[in-house]
Amino acid sequence: MNTLGTPIQGVTLYSFTRASHAREYDLESLIRKVAAEGFGPGLELIGFSSLRGFPNRIDDNFVGQFRDLVQEVDLVPTSLAVNVDTGLRRDRLMTQDEMVEYMRAQIEVAARLGFPIARVQISLSPDAMESLLPVAEKYGVTLALEVHADQHGAHERVLALRDRYEKLNSPLLGFTADWGATVTGFAPSLLEAYRRRGASEDLLAAVVALWDGFYAEGPPNTQKVHGERFGAFIGLAARYGRPELGIDFAINGTGLFGPASIETWQEIMPWVRHVHGKFFGIDENGEEPSVPVRGLVAQLVENGYHGAISSEYEGWHWNNWQDPFEIIRGEQALQRAAAKDAGSRMITDSRSARELLHSHLAQPARG
Repeated sequence: MNTLGTPIQGVTLYSFTRASHAREYDLESLIRKVAAEGFGPGLELIGFSSLRGFPNRIDDNFVGQFRDLVQEVDLVPTSLAVNVDTGLRRDRLMTQDEMVEYMRAQIEVAARLGFPIARVQISLSPDAMESLLPVAEKYGVTLALEVHADQHGAHERVLALRDRYEKLNSPLLGFTADWGATVTGFAPSLLEAYRRRGASEDLLAAVVALWDGFYAEGPPNTQKVHGERFGAFIGLAARYGRPELGIDFAINGTGLFGPASIETWQEIMPWVRHVHGKFFGIDENGEEPSVPVRGLVAQLVENGYHGAISSEYEGWHWNNWQDPFEIIRGEQALQRAAAKDAGSRMITDSRSARELLHSHLAQPARG
């Protein structure tokens, strides 16, 4: 029987994208804000959005300054999100060799900055992940492929990756579990945003009913089904006289709110190296109305998970009337309460976090 897990509290700077875009914070001041607010100790960021000149223009001077800053404010680097971007060229997709070199440059920066994990993306096949393993070994960085809606832990593509990981038996290959794959409802804050854009209550009720129907059916296991659901949201908006909202409904309804059950994470739990605590808002009772945070944290605790959870607030895309820092504060309080209710606790001190993260990443999964 597993010992109870003690997940590490953390945050991704992606949660504060709106504040960054408004130039309220630069990278240094935002990291200092995260530390001062107690949102760590775990710190995650996205290479292309947070690091100017990433990956080829990250010089030793910047690396030194970044590492000194993180040490000064006593945060623990957890994951650097890197991109695959195989379609960068206009004329063709990248070759395998080009993809490996493109990823190698980003993974190298992750290592230089002190991040033990590079979050990679689902467009990588089992063969591509195997080809990147020597790169991971060279730099000592774990590659944690993100499982994100509309896919999930029991999706056939994800299971194929899991099976290859099992064959390769390397601690440097795993998954990032994104909670957006396992939500239970359409985010109320997004409905409010549509309401502020003039959507009628009848239209919003129809959007919720459509999504609830897909939730009852279960997650799509083929791209054909995903495409049909995407089209259904577009058609719904047109029938209610708001065709300009159709693509928006479809992207959010299928790409942010994944209707899989949390049990699907069990298929890959031994390979989960990092978690994106995706959420969209906190209500007046301190709960997340569309993401089952309590159940998700309990699941990690029960499975002996000792890695980090990066609070990933994605409501910033549409919510311009609430403070993201307050929202993160509420969500992390919810996580801590959930861990306590599950008989454990969240790790909030940096020393314990470093020790646990090192041991968590050191051994290959045993399924």
